[in-house]
Amino acid sequence: MDYSKALFEQFQIKEEYANNIITLLDEGNTIPFIARYRKEMHGSMDDQLIREFSEKLEYLRGLDKRREEIRGLIEAQEKLTDEISASLGKAQTLSELEDIYRPFRPKRKTRASIAKEKGLEPLAIIILNQQRGVSPANEAENYIDAENGVESVEDALAGAMDIIAEQISDSAEIRKKIRSFAFANGCICSKAADDETDSVYRNYYDYKEPVKKIAGHRVLAVNRGEKEGFLKVTVECDSERPVNMITDLLDKNTNAECSDIIKEACQDSYQRLIFPSIEREIRNEITETADENAMKVFATNLKQLLMQPPVKGKTVIGLDPGYRTGCKVAVVDKTGKVLDTAVIYPTHSEAKVAQSKQKLLDLIEKYDVDMLSIGNGTASKETEMFACDVIKEAKKKVYYMVVSEAGASVYSASKLAANELPELDLTLRSAVSIARRLQDPLAELVKIEPKAIGVGQYQHDMPQKRLGETLDGVVEDCVNSVGADLNTASPALLSRVAGLNATVCKNIVAYREENGAFSSRTELKKVPKLGPKAFEQCAGFLRVPESTNPLDNTAVHPESYKAAKEMLTILEYSDKEIKSGKFADVSSRASKYGMKTLADRLSIGLPTLDDIIKELSKPGRDPRDEMPAPLLRTDVLDIKDLKEGMELKGTVRNVIDFGAFVDIGVHQDGLVHISQICDKYIKHPGEVLKVGDIVNVKVLSVDPDKNRISLTMRF
Repeated sequence: MDYSKALFEQFQIKEEYANNIITLLDEGNTIPFIARYRKEMHGSMDDQLIREFSEKLEYLRGLDKRREEIRGLIEAQEKLTDEISASLGKAQTLSELEDIYRPFRPKRKTRASIAKEKGLEPLAIIILNQQRGVSPANEAENYIDAENGVESVEDALAGAMDIIAEQISDSAEIRKKIRSFAFANGCICSKAADDETDSVYRNYYDYKEPVKKIAGHRVLAVNRGEKEGFLKVTVECDSERPVNMITDLLDKNTNAECSDIIKEACQDSYQRLIFPSIEREIRNEITETADENAMKVFATNLKQLLMQPPVKGKTVIGLDPGYRTGCKVAVVDKTGKVLDTAVIYPTHSEAKVAQSKQKLLDLIEKYDVDMLSIGNGTASKETEMFACDVIKEAKKKVYYMVVSEAGASVYSASKLAANELPELDLTLRSAVSIARRLQDPLAELVKIEPKAIGVGQYQHDMPQKRLGETLDGVVEDCVNSVGADLNTASPALLSRVAGLNATVCKNIVAYREENGAFSSRTELKKVPKLGPKAFEQCAGFLRVPESTNPLDNTAVHPESYKAAKEMLTILEYSDKEIKSGKFADVSSRASKYGMKTLADRLSIGLPTLDDIIKELSKPGRDPRDEMPAPLLRTDVLDIKDLKEGMELKGTVRNVIDFGAFVDIGVHQDGLVHISQICDKYIKHPGEVLKVGDIVNVKVLSVDPDKNRISLTMRF
């Protein structure tokens, strides 16, 4: 298969770009490196699109591998014809390939194989030929063999029909037609397994929707309801038209008796063999599509969460709420270093609450704390209310924010946490993680398996390996988009940098501990097992703020240093200015000189030149700083305080297919249904909202008993 042709058409890019990306991937280049430093070779495609390109390339290669496997298997049976070979060559999907292979696939004992063993295949052929004047019943008499289990004409004809039915079922052409018809006209239907039993799936107790229209989240909902035993799910489809389609292909109308048998065989083949198989295919395909879409939503939400702006230069107290065991407290300084820990009891007796309040006030004063970061788990609301009371009595202005503690317990019990915080009990490690999540969400969340972060829908129902790969790609893209400080990055953060593996990350940290801070990017080459290829892939994503070369603290790749320095000389920067690393007006100077002229003189592409200029104009820039700042609070609401029509400001916590959940400062996030997001029609909430957005909402309804809050953004 010509992969570049197939891919440039699908991705609507130049064939040259498709060829280049395939070559770059095959040479072992990482996707972040290709996306960032080889823009001229692919027309500045982003990392997500290149990742999709890479996945499609792997699919096509897998398709070709299976194509050749099937060709070899049929050839081994000495049944490969030019026609079959041509059909294999034209097949565009795995299902088409498997349809072609179906007649040659070794089968378990079937009704048709038993009939063939009884010698009834010639009778089936006679019936299919529909020769004028031939009586199937008379012919069947020749096949009566009591010892072989054919005791009557009816037995012989039934066996022949079984053979015809399986032959129909094995036809790739027929399956393709029926599959297409069923996808276009079938309906997903769900019924209650037990009408008397109430459940969250009650909306699906008598539900029907066309296969071609059903939304992904409803597919996943009925699948889960079926798995949990509350629903019975089927695909319903008109059977008359497909049976007529099959009959029209086989029936020559030259022999009425043969036609009747063929029609009966067509009916049997459709109901017993073809449709059950097609039904499974439909369920599998719409589930795969729903899974892919849900994973995209999860990936988008995860990216937006990871790219939340850090709260820099603040001393933070992390509070991991709890009832019986108390609230774990950790004070971390501006760099994330642990200064102090404690356990307080804000939900116990009055005396304990008073002691807890004083303890927190003492910690705020002692360490000049700026913010409180409160986990959103058990006892979060009580802890939040307690924190608000403390803030009112503090001698300085202190803010708080409720952060997701998803995965904090996973992290605290991990080897990574034990290595990072060996002196702390694992319950206190969670409080440290919660504090650091406010300071730098990306640096802290990379320590946790992405699936445990929980910003998706139905994530436990998806193929876990595929979900893991998708989310790992998101984390990699985010880390490389932001970059990592070579001298402070944790092994967990370093491991997500393009080109670095676990062994090399350990060696970087060991080198750092033994030799002190890195003084330049080139010093990376001294790290054991970090070869030229790894250096090429990772160098541009690692920052060295301490370096005397200002370029080492930018995303300019070392391979472009010569061009960058030559550009500064051309633009008449003095040696003193170059050493200072401050080039705020570099963009205007380059525009004045002429970007195309400058790129040609430096022998680099315009995208590379543009990137160099952006980096030099804001050295050490963090793309997360361009995002809206997190919403910090000083007071708290209770769900009982909410009234219909109340207007509030909130933070989008999760975006799903049917709406978005917004944190409005009460323990329960409110739902803005997709119909309440904006006045225009949108297919998905992600078109308008993203995780971390600060939005204005109005309360539509509140149900304190069920902890449900309905919100609108349309007012």
